[in-house]
Amino acid sequence: MCFSPQSSFLGRFRHFVDIIDPRTLFVSEARLKECVALLDDFKHGTLPPGTTAEQLWEAQKVKQAIIHPDTGQKIFMPFRMSGTAAVVGLLLPNQTLATTVFWQWLNQSHNACVNYANRNATKPTPTSRFIQGYLGAVTSAVSIAVGLNVLIEKSRKFSPATRLIIQRFVPFPAVASANICNVALMRHNELSEGIDVLDSNGNVVGSSKIAAKHALMETAFTRVVLPLPIFVLPPMIMAYLEKRPLLKAHRRLVLPVHSLVCLAVFGLSLPLAISLFPQMSEIEASHLEPEIAMATDCKVLTYNKGL
Repeated sequence: MCFSPQSSFLGRFRHFVDIIDPRTLFVSEARLKECVALLDDFKHGTLPPGTTAEQLWEAQKVKQAIIHPDTGQKIFMPFRMSGTAAVVGLLLPNQTLATTVFWQWLNQSHNACVNYANRNATKPTPTSRFIQGYLGAVTSAVSIAVGLNVLIEKSRKFSPATRLIIQRFVPFPAVASANICNVALMRHNELSEGIDVLDSNGNVVGSSKIAAKHALMETAFTRVVLPLPIFVLPPMIMAYLEKRPLLKAHRRLVLPVHSLVCLAVFGLSLPLAISLFPQMSEIEASHLEPEIAMATDCKVLTYNKGL
């Protein structure tokens, strides 16, 4: 029975849909220990009689959603991949300067903590790196969002309706650029210290800065893809729905409908983005540092990309 269904995009998508299941946020400590113990029994070939495949898959789902693969410690509940983001607030129409700053700050504060909690943790990360990532991401997001909003407000080439539609798309470039900055600054320590690469038996071969660069580039790319459907689809959907008789006649329904649309798109885009690359990524030993390539007979090594 294989418990690494990440060789294909579809397999990774199904895998990460399980990991972001919000129900895992409420798993009790006793249930978590039970799942970990069951997986340990499976590993050592001592499964209790009558254990089913479904029970094993459920146990793995719970463990992978809660336990960090490098440290073996629980990830703080709000910062797991099954936690929520402030996407609804970022997409609210008619935002003022104050609300724009607030929602960008809130979103990037959460992202900074998520990036830190789900990083490759084979090497210690100084607290100063966390502070740098937090300040850099928040500053870039707020600066870009506010700058674009000001330019649109001052533009006289657009009608009010067109200006409103454009404003709804402003958060994407702000969040995408901030997400790249967030990942780079939060995990910059990996570039200088390297991350552990493993052979086929799970043994550490060495610390590779090249693998760290690949890990950060892959993670940064997913952070650009992640907000794309979130910030593109809801404005388009809402622009259509707001012209329908129901929302025209009941304007109080606009915000609840808008929130539901955002949450639905977010629920699809998150597993879609993080499924682009497997969490345990592979790299040819010949592409790594010479001392690492010479230290193993394995042609392909693995490393934890982080989420």
